[in-house]
Amino acid sequence: MRVPDNDPYGGARRGGRSSSRSMVTVVGVVVLLIAAIAFANRGGDGSAGSPDTGRPNQKAAPTAASGAQPVKAVPGTIPAGFAHDAQGAQSAAANYAVALGSTDMFHTNTRHAIISAVYAPDVAAARQSALDTAYSSEQFLSNIGLDKNGSAPAGQSFVSRVIPAGTKITAFTGNDATVEVWYTSLFGLSGEGSTNPVTEAWFTTTYQMTWADNDWKVTDFQQKDGPVPIGRDQQASTADDMTKAVEEYGGFTYAR
Repeated sequence: MRVPDNDPYGGARRGGRSSSRSMVTVVGVVVLLIAAIAFANRGGDGSAGSPDTGRPNQKAAPTAASGAQPVKAVPGTIPAGFAHDAQGAQSAAANYAVALGSTDMFHTNTRHAIISAVYAPDVAAARQSALDTAYSSEQFLSNIGLDKNGSAPAGQSFVSRVIPAGTKITAFTGNDATVEVWYTSLFGLSGEGSTNPVTEAWFTTTYQMTWADNDWKVTDFQQKDGPVPIGRDQQASTADDMTKAVEEYGGFTYAR
C-alpha cells in the first residue's frame, strides 16, 4: 500500500513495496519524524554567503552544535526556542522531522502535542484534522500491522524512526525559510512472525518554515525519494536482534 499522494502528514516516509510491507509517509514535518548525525548547511565567509542571509555558497559546512544559541528542552519533549536565523531554521526542521516520524504520531494525545509544537498556528488545526483522519483509519493501521489503537501485536515492537543525515537552507528572508532535510528512516514491526519487518528508506523533505510565536514553525512541505546510497553487502539481523536493538537503543529527540 502506498499512502495517498495528498498525504496530510509531514513526510517521514512513503508507502512501501506491497500491502504487507508498506511504509508510511509519516510526518517528518517537521518533523518525521521521528537523530544525531552531523548536519551540513550552506555556511561560509562573507564572499560566499552565510546561512544567516540564505545566500548559497560552494561548500557545505557543519553548523554549531545547536545553531547560534543552545536550545534548552525538557527531556522527552520537542525542543523549542530556536535561533532566529538560518541555522535555527535548519535545527528546527531536523528536530521536527524526528518528532513527526516517531511512533508518537500513532497515538492521539501525543500526535496532537507534536502538531501543536511544530506547525504554525494558522495551519495547525487543518493539519491536525487531516492527520487524525489518516491515523484513525483502521485499514491504514491494519496494512502496517497495527491494531485500531495503533498498537503492535503481542510479542512485536513497532519501529518508526527518522535519522537526519543533513540539512540545507535554500531560501531565507528573515521570517521565512525553506529548508531541506535529508534523512534515512526505519519503519516496520520487529519480532517473530512480523509480516512487515523493519526496513530502511531514504528521503529528502523540503519544509516551508515561518517565524511565529518567537520560534520556527512549519507551514508546508514536499517530499521526494533519496538521495539513496548504495547498500553494502550486509546480512539482515534476526528478528530477535532487531527487537533487542529497538528496546535497548533509545531514539533521539534532539537532532542537533
